[in-house]
Amino acid sequence: MVVMLNTHGLDVMWFEVFKEVARRGSFTAAGAALGYTQSAVSRQILSLEAEVGVALFDRQPRGVRLTEEGRCLLDHATAVLDRLETARCELRALRDMETGRLRVGAFDTADAALVPRALIAFRTAHPKLALSVVEATTPGLLARLLAGDIDLAIVSAYPHQTLDADQFDLHHLADDPLLVALPRDHRLASRPAVRLAELAEESWIEGFPSGTDTLINVHAHAGFRPRIDFAVREWIAKQGFVAAGLGLAFVPALAASATRPDITLVRLHPDEEPVRTVYAATVRGLTRSPAQSGFLHCLDEVMAELGLPEPAAHR
Repeated sequence: MVVMLNTHGLDVMWFEVFKEVARRGSFTAAGAALGYTQSAVSRQILSLEAEVGVALFDRQPRGVRLTEEGRCLLDHATAVLDRLETARCELRALRDMETGRLRVGAFDTADAALVPRALIAFRTAHPKLALSVVEATTPGLLARLLAGDIDLAIVSAYPHQTLDADQFDLHHLADDPLLVALPRDHRLASRPAVRLAELAEESWIEGFPSGTDTLINVHAHAGFRPRIDFAVREWIAKQGFVAAGLGLAFVPALAASATRPDITLVRLHPDEEPVRTVYAATVRGLTRSPAQSGFLHCLDEVMAELGLPEPAAHR
């Protein structure tokens, strides 16, 4: 005899009932264990038998006994139920962040304080989750995000730059003003704020393409072009050049807590202060995972603790 098994019509609950009846040898006992009536159990077994096209039990005066076909199906039903239970456990672990991964991308100055503090808070709350971080520029991070190489990206944009809100959900983290880094013995180091005109004769340290664009854009509003004597890409190296007296540099307030002790950070006048906006980006249209949501919460908490200076536009 050929048994035609239509799996599309199978109800998983039938397998639960079938397994319990096989274990107890009685419709009545299985019903009591499952909270069903004897007749309800009988109907479900009849439905399963109709679906698979064979009798699964021999009905006897004192209970039921598996047929040969029933013993064959029991092995498969048990395997299916075990796999479903494993899936439930794994899904529960993902929901509760007891397993899984979170891949974060960030630009360099976000890695100075924001990202490591958020990561340690997240790891403390969810120690079993695998964490990884990559560092890149905003365009590179967004490309990795779209490619699925990272799950969340810390990105930024200045007023003259735009981010694609059609492709990304942009969770606002901060408005981050740029500060002027001066040697500690600079003539303006004791000032609370300075005008760009007062820095017209100064040399600047910059070598990062978008940083150079920002520096030129800011000075253009003051009517002159900055003199860039040294091209230094990394922001930590820029601080070293500033400390040595080789020029000035912009440092984001986001990285102010990680600056060298031998330089001073001074604000620009509110009318001239450049401000970038910092976001946590995820891909628009994709369901946000519990890990992504949990990390966003950690980022918000750390931003509140960092207490960035309020930008001029908001003062």
